[in-house]
Amino acid sequence: MEGGVEGGSNVEFRECWNRARGSPYIMRLALSAGIGGLLFGYDTGVISGALLYIREDFEEVDKKTWLQETIVSMAVAGAIVGAAFGGWMNDKFGRKKSILLSDVLFFIGSIVMALAPSPWLLIVGRILVGFGIGMASMTAPLYISEASPHSIRGALVCVNGLLLTGGQFLSYLINLAFTKAPGTWRWMLGVAGIPAALQLVLMLSLPESPRWLYSQGKEEEARNILLRIYRHDEIEEEMRAMRESFKAEKEENLGKKLKDAFSNDVVRRGLYAGITVQVAQQFVGINTLMYYSPTIVQFAGIASKSTALALSLITSGLNTVGTILSMAFIDRYGRRRLMLISLVGIIVCLIVSSAIFFQAAKHAPAINHRDTLSFGANSTCHAYTNAPNSPSWNCMQCLRAKCAFCANTDNQYHPGACLSAEKSVRGECRADKRVWFSQGCPSKIGILAVAVLGLYILAYSPGMGTVPWVLNSEIYPLRYRGLGGGIAAVSNWCANLIVSESFLSMTESLGAAGTFLLFAGFSVIAIIAIYALVPETKGLQFEEVEKLLQEGFRPFPFNKKKKDIKKKVDDK
Repeated sequence: MEGGVEGGSNVEFRECWNRARGSPYIMRLALSAGIGGLLFGYDTGVISGALLYIREDFEEVDKKTWLQETIVSMAVAGAIVGAAFGGWMNDKFGRKKSILLSDVLFFIGSIVMALAPSPWLLIVGRILVGFGIGMASMTAPLYISEASPHSIRGALVCVNGLLLTGGQFLSYLINLAFTKAPGTWRWMLGVAGIPAALQLVLMLSLPESPRWLYSQGKEEEARNILLRIYRHDEIEEEMRAMRESFKAEKEENLGKKLKDAFSNDVVRRGLYAGITVQVAQQFVGINTLMYYSPTIVQFAGIASKSTALALSLITSGLNTVGTILSMAFIDRYGRRRLMLISLVGIIVCLIVSSAIFFQAAKHAPAINHRDTLSFGANSTCHAYTNAPNSPSWNCMQCLRAKCAFCANTDNQYHPGACLSAEKSVRGECRADKRVWFSQGCPSKIGILAVAVLGLYILAYSPGMGTVPWVLNSEIYPLRYRGLGGGIAAVSNWCANLIVSESFLSMTESLGAAGTFLLFAGFSVIAIIAIYALVPETKGLQFEEVEKLLQEGFRPFPFNKKKKDIKKKVDDK
């Protein structure tokens, strides 16, 4: 039945629309909790633009690649702790309180970032925001999943993904709005406190997850909430399903539960799938594009900050479009198929991007020796003047030497000057009405690289963008859902930290072309792992997912041995 026939292709999406229209309360729950996704998306996108201006305010940051990476990735480091703590808090205190705490942390972190007088206090604010993001990243989809009818669960959990990409789009709009305002990056980072405060107010009036309430022995409260979510003829079936889930449940401490989780075939197989998709989501390289999008646009040869931000806005818009497509198709085509198709598109786009960046670097403008010396000995790039092969240098070699390229006055694609990357020298270059390139070189095919990265986003968001969070909200047995989701979310954030903390360093050592080719290689590994380990959970109740994992998932050709055994048994 997977995929269905054309006549029933949009049944699930129409069902979601009809149920939400008939019961606005369902959408109120999903949208209110989904603001956690918006916070996640906003922080992911806003730092990419803010970083351009932080580098201008703090010369120390501009000169040290590792400090730029640290400012970006410390939110991710905080999210690792937040996700780990959030898994325990979800089970102990409930989904609602976890979301409320994440809002408080995010709000405080936003204020600290906006007022930071130094890079180090900015990093503290990033860590606090990360705590909130980590908790929200796993709790919001879990809350929506447990408060949704199973027939439309996938589409509603995608609301969280839609708001996540919407948050990224909003962050680029905010970045553009404050490019000329005094304080630029402080406004960009501080505005994030507003949606956190909004969610805090909205969640105070919403109930706890009915499944968590049932797990605490509050059956009547759980039933009353289900009456507002499910049709009356579905209530008893849902109550029965929850009752069965708790037959074997006992009071367990975290250590015992963790030990039991890995000795339990169902939970262990769920973790194989859940961790695989979360790690794969990061190692396809998506958050390098989100955290460093304007910087990558500058790699492509577009030096203007406002232009880089505007082009980043377009890629973010495509991310939102892709997430809407995911809402339409996730309950039609299923989780597994969407991810596999998504990865094929990602691999193609990354390989093409690598080829474009390679050509751009190969044909970078040459260095004009006379023009370089005309700026004076104190302004020239010392690595260039001391290099024995300086006559063969081009713009890319100049940038690799941690210097900057001052473009030709008449045509930026003609030979220019290789200068020291100092703030005062940048002023000299611009005073001569020339363009200053410190991240990438002028390139005629740069806009093509941006277009392909837009296609990459469009391939990523309907599948690998939203599905890993949906899958992790439904693949674990109820009593292990908070723990399993927490472990998977921590693995996501650990992978995210590795990628975000190393991206700029990788581009320095491998070049943009080599870095994107490396991500293409990771994506090939991801498609193999997801094909082998991740089952389809489309339209299944939580208890049916548990039975599926109990039996074990073996796709072709890994199921050959199992089929042979079954055939021998049947022959006997």
